[in-house]
Amino acid sequence: MHIGKHIEQVFRDQGRSVKWFADKLCYDRRNIYKIFKRESVDTDLLKKISVLLDHNFFNDIMEEDDTDSLGIN
Repeated sequence: MHIGKHIEQVFRDQGRSVKWFADKLCYDRRNIYKIFKRESVDTDLLKKISVLLDHNFFNDIMEEDDTDSLGIN
């Protein structure tokens, strides 16, 4: 799973602005776009994003891993 793209999709589905997201994370807007390009994200940052967007990205990763381990794509 490309977690950055997944974060961006959840974020966009919620209709939030990049400015809102950056302000809540105390990041510069450019850093938000960098997060969206990352294939992996530090667990502390992912936890903050999960709380902020009210979405458990850790579950999504685990579900993806379970599917991959079964040879299902």
